[in-house]
Amino acid sequence: MTQIPVPRVSATDDPDKIIHTLHQAGALIIEGLLSRDQVQELNNELDRPLEATSSGSKHNVDQIQDFHGSNTKRLTNVTTHSKIFRHQVLENDLVHAVAERVFHHDSGTYWMGAAQVIQIGPGNKAQVLHRDQGQYPVFNLLGSKAPEATINFLIALTDFTEENGATRVIPGSHLWEDYSDMGSHDQTLPATMKAGDAILMSGKTVHGGGANQTANEHRRGLAFTLQCSYLTPEEANPFIIGLDTIKELSPRAQRILGFRSQFPKSSPGLWQSDYCEIADVLGLSGDDPTLDRLRQGINVTI
Repeated sequence: MTQIPVPRVSATDDPDKIIHTLHQAGALIIEGLLSRDQVQELNNELDRPLEATSSGSKHNVDQIQDFHGSNTKRLTNVTTHSKIFRHQVLENDLVHAVAERVFHHDSGTYWMGAAQVIQIGPGNKAQVLHRDQGQYPVFNLLGSKAPEATINFLIALTDFTEENGATRVIPGSHLWEDYSDMGSHDQTLPATMKAGDAILMSGKTVHGGGANQTANEHRRGLAFTLQCSYLTPEEANPFIIGLDTIKELSPRAQRILGFRSQFPKSSPGLWQSDYCEIADVLGLSGDDPTLDRLRQGINVTI
């Protein structure tokens, strides 16, 4: 089997080029998605809550514990913890340009599956290989021709090196016929990146966190996933983010966090109250132009 390299693009490249590359390889590195200042401020905001987070899994199931990693910290509810995340990462225009091109045609609206800081510590072994869409089993049964369930912008908050646990990915695995096949570690390539770069992955692409073979480096990344809005997200954001925080955000950000109704294709709407927009019930004002683009079927330009 010929190994496909992990392609690299710039955050200034046309979104259509990025989508074309994603369709071809199933994963690509976007260089410079966040600036150096954004990364520094984001890390400063995350340091304290990460210090208060213990390593290892909070589950008592061996398989889940192994998946989460014995010396890995996982921090969720990043929207509450980080002003930079909720005002700049959630509002990244390239992220939304890509997401609209992925989801509008097949699925309709999209929302956030999770924003999870993953910090792999020294000595942590390589994560089991998996596809992100695996938690929605019907998509694996449908295989490569299924609509996209989820995409992952895994943003490097420290440099990712092969030694400190850079994510391992199998480009092209989104096109395999048998989705029960998760490949092997010798088929993977490391997604080496500078802080601020991101690897964008299809939910169909096989990947896993790498082994941290260093003595004292911690590899920190932010898994920022978006998914079609007829699927249940990992994080129950309306129960964990305060309404005062949500009122500071744009209608677009409110929608992807679950504080506005969702409109999958061929649906009169989901996540409503008495068939009304849930934002109206919550007292949230403003219009989301994304919905207009969805209804008109036009591409976004940035």
